[in-house]
Amino acid sequence: MTDTKQTTRHLFGTDGIRGVANEHPMTPELALKLGRAVTFVAGRGKTHTPRILIGKDTRLSCYMLETALASGVCSMGGEVHLCGPLPTPAVAHLTSSMRVDAGVVISASHNPYEDNGIKIFATDGFKLPDDAEAEIEQLMSDEGLMGPRRTGAAIGRAERLDDARGRYVAFVKNTFPRDLSLDGVRIVVDAANGAAYRVAPLVFDELGASVTALGVKPDGVNINEDGGALHPENVQAEVIKRRAHIGIALDGDADRVIVIDERGQVVDGDAVMAMCAQRMAREGQLRNAGVVATVMSNLGLERAVAALGARLVRTPVGDRYVVEAMRQGGYNLGGEQSGHLLFLDHTTTGDGTIAALQVLALMMRTGQSLSELARAAMERVPQVLESISLPSRRPLAEMATLAQVQKRVEGELGAEGRVLVRWSGTEPKLRIMLEGPDERRLRDWSKELAEAAARDVAVAS
Repeated sequence: MTDTKQTTRHLFGTDGIRGVANEHPMTPELALKLGRAVTFVAGRGKTHTPRILIGKDTRLSCYMLETALASGVCSMGGEVHLCGPLPTPAVAHLTSSMRVDAGVVISASHNPYEDNGIKIFATDGFKLPDDAEAEIEQLMSDEGLMGPRRTGAAIGRAERLDDARGRYVAFVKNTFPRDLSLDGVRIVVDAANGAAYRVAPLVFDELGASVTALGVKPDGVNINEDGGALHPENVQAEVIKRRAHIGIALDGDADRVIVIDERGQVVDGDAVMAMCAQRMAREGQLRNAGVVATVMSNLGLERAVAALGARLVRTPVGDRYVVEAMRQGGYNLGGEQSGHLLFLDHTTTGDGTIAALQVLALMMRTGQSLSELARAAMERVPQVLESISLPSRRPLAEMATLAQVQKRVEGELGAEGRVLVRWSGTEPKLRIMLEGPDERRLRDWSKELAEAAARDVAVAS
């Protein structure tokens, strides 16, 4: 066969393919081609029928894309296992534990319901590397490279995996220490009307907690709507009302989590990593004396990790890059400030429910409240984040006005802070992040940077 490997990707971003459902690229026609290409790559060199697992979140458009993907798999002679609505990390786990050849998730994570996306896991439960995604793209653009479609008895088949939910719940519960119980613990959990609407409340309930569940009535269009990790204020209010010990806000596909302390305050991913790093370092479990985080993580986390005699390894934004660095460096703790938290001793990708259980185990072991643990874990450096929508996307290297302002701000901050400007990998937005000792000045500089970016784009239009 002709060598199809390439490195340039046009469809895949930092977290799979994503866009408005039923508009390019998120069309059923593309999903069918993707199903064929994934099956071809997953089955190459195998003597058995390639088996592909497909899970999804609760978006209305998932029905359309699920059917198209399954058709593509079957047209290449593959065997499809349909999991129904299930968290992204559940698909990753089942892909590995069932030893299927690939797992596919239909979800746009935290995006609004009009969007959808597709991401792929290899047989080991880890997301595909960039070069594998690039190869799949090339196969999709030139289907002749995959040879003829199957006919007759060689056509594949699809079936429901009826116990997918139960398998995942059992797996997640087993990541919680067996000598601990959540008896007497009051938990508020918000599943964002997304993929974890059944499994997340069930996990905490079966471990003994008293659970108040929000966002567990999906209707196809209310995923992420005014709830979950994007809008934790609902959980914050409910924690205060119920006098709960912890609030847990998941996003649409439940691969990330924002936890809320007993006072109703947000505890983000950086604070969770800091407190878990302390515990793991103390118990000799922090592998290779390091934690992996992205360029967005707070300087306070970097200083907290250094105080443990460890180092913070930074990566580009995207949990896939965090995982890659963790695997390459042999680290077992990493994540993102946004709540993608990775405990590679337990799972291969971000899992909001497992991350919440790690926090709960720490609370049970120490007898401390979440607010006490978070306060002791790290001292946050003031940070300002801004996302701006611009009419077009220009390479940062060509945005001279923005570069000039950024250089001046970096000079004024010196070693006391950081400036980061980047285009989002999942949305048409420019992200601006500043850190430093004076929040008021950070906000002024953020406004300057946003205005400079707008001028650069306007001049180019």
